[in-house]
Amino acid sequence: MSDPTPPSSPKSTPPRRRKSVALKAATAKPAPKKPAPKRKPGGATHAPNGTANAPRNMTKTEIAGFLADLARTWPDAETELKFKTPFQLLIATALAAQATDASVNRVTPALFAVAPGPAEMAKLTADEVGNYIRTIGLWRNKAKNVVALSQALVDRFDSEVPADRDALESLPGVGRKTAAVVLNVAFGQAAVPVDTHCFRLANRTGLARGKTVLDVEHGLESRIPADLLRESHHWLILQGRYVCKARRPECWRCAATACCLYPEKELIPPRRAKS
Repeated sequence: MSDPTPPSSPKSTPPRRRKSVALKAATAKPAPKKPAPKRKPGGATHAPNGTANAPRNMTKTEIAGFLADLARTWPDAETELKFKTPFQLLIATALAAQATDASVNRVTPALFAVAPGPAEMAKLTADEVGNYIRTIGLWRNKAKNVVALSQALVDRFDSEVPADRDALESLPGVGRKTAAVVLNVAFGQAAVPVDTHCFRLANRTGLARGKTVLDVEHGLESRIPADLLRESHHWLILQGRYVCKARRPECWRCAATACCLYPEKELIPPRRAKS
């Protein structure tokens, strides 16, 4: 009789998973991957409208080259507001806040024909002034301020526009930028008015980056050579208004791209859609 076959040794088997658990694991969708955050070119920051700002400030050499290019681009730069006296410049500049120079130039000739100076303007009511300027933004408040600042000039400054920043800013409706425009244009002082065009261009190009208007103003004053401060104000405004535009800078038309630090330059003009 043959020996009985020895019993086979028991094999180790993995524990069975519950069908429901296995089914869930097999059919579960992978978690969606979050897109990696976009890195801004060269560490540049972005303006609220999405356009990039320069990653750093220009060097002194770059500033000199940039301003020289702007000087050649705008050799006869001056304010586009129409005026004949410091008083009319003060009024026109105050009216231009949150309005275009062109819109102000359309209303001031008729207003100045009736009230060319502070004494005549102070005799008008706010409603009468408003009838002349109602096509520009915030005209009601501006009309009140025009009458009030005219009366203040008559009462406190012998109907003369003061050539002093603090005195100008004490007038109703006159802020830092308006005062700087009057000092720069009417009195030839090296004041640096920072409007929306200057602020955008200074940050975008790296001429003088800053989070606030005052930061940019101080940056421009400290970085631009003193003998160019007064003229450069007009170059920056015109360049920002007509070339380095808010939504899309027209770099292909710019003569100052060599030293500009804007990281998203478009040097080839976009193709026009066929009509």
